[in-house]
Amino acid sequence: MAEAYIYDTVRTPRGKGRKDGKLHEITPIQLATQMLQAIRDRNQIDTADVDDVVLGCVSPVAEQGADIARVAALNADYAETTAGVQVNRFCASGLEAVNMAAAKVIAGEAEFAIGGGVESMSRIPMGSDGGAWPMDPAVAFKTYFVPQGVGADLIATKFGFSRDDVDAYAMESQKRAAKAWEEKRFAKSIVPVKDVIGEVVLGHDEYMRPGTDMQSLASLQPAFAAIGEQMPGFDAIALMRYPEIERINHVHHAGNSSGIVDGASAVLVGNKEIGAKYGLKPRARIKGMASIGSEPAIMLTGPADVTTKLLKRLGMTVADIDLFELNEAFASVVLRMMQALDIPHEKMNVNGGAIAMGHPLGATGGMILGTVLDELERTGKQTALVTLCVGAGMGTATVIERI
Repeated sequence: MAEAYIYDTVRTPRGKGRKDGKLHEITPIQLATQMLQAIRDRNQIDTADVDDVVLGCVSPVAEQGADIARVAALNADYAETTAGVQVNRFCASGLEAVNMAAAKVIAGEAEFAIGGGVESMSRIPMGSDGGAWPMDPAVAFKTYFVPQGVGADLIATKFGFSRDDVDAYAMESQKRAAKAWEEKRFAKSIVPVKDVIGEVVLGHDEYMRPGTDMQSLASLQPAFAAIGEQMPGFDAIALMRYPEIERINHVHHAGNSSGIVDGASAVLVGNKEIGAKYGLKPRARIKGMASIGSEPAIMLTGPADVTTKLLKRLGMTVADIDLFELNEAFASVVLRMMQALDIPHEKMNVNGGAIAMGHPLGATGGMILGTVLDELERTGKQTALVTLCVGAGMGTATVIERI
């Protein structure tokens, strides 16, 4: 059985997911295309040797529909023989795409495969694809459906995280992200986005608010109290599932939740032989990968569960992991994983995360894998675990080992 190696990772800067964001005028197909072109050109590969492109996309409709992975490969002038497939595991789609690409290499189905993702949240609003889970009353009632923000507040309530706790975590994310940009820690993977005439539109994460402090965060009103406590009253549904809780303490708001942004990512995965053909040195080996289902009402506790599952499968412990990268969907998600697995904060999201820089749903998994690989190389550390919480109660994780 072949091993899967990571040869390169690229990502766009994250642009504000609004009409006044700098990436709003760039279509999702252009974002994905530019990342595929960067992977090809940086590594000088013949794309006839790329067997498949797997891209995560959480709202695969309109401009993001019609198998955006295959269309982006064609638009990037890849060989016609390069296949493409779009996948959706909600927020973990980008990492699932990388895992699928790696699985193809391990199975011998592919020599080179590219995983990653794309999401233009300013052009295709979150939830545009609908679906039975939130929309069909019979399905929603059976699964105790509540919006993710209410689930995040439920985590904070159940596991004892106060408003100050989640705000302090958010402030630290901003501080770490600002320092990472200042020290050019992201430079190896960032590919500036260009317009149709080749002018750079965005070269820096646009969403960041480095001046954030506890006072400014304290001024923000909870974002999910109204839908929880009033109409349509999702708190009551959550408390049906967790009757031991008297009431939900709503602590999350725009400042301690992930930002809505646009972006794309790509990760080049291959076997040892194809890398040698091009004189490429592997940057990391993929040691293992896993997904798991978790309780769907609280929804966002999957990262701890899937980490436990994957480490057990690999015969590893938390102590064997030098760096953890967990998508900051909400502050309580990260606080709960650190609490559940006794992970020190100095090992977790050391360069900030989605609270500071934003979460372009389908692209984030590929982005944060590249971030932690760059950090392993920068610091000389060896092993990292990347994971994300997932809508409807799931978790996905990957362990990589620097070479």
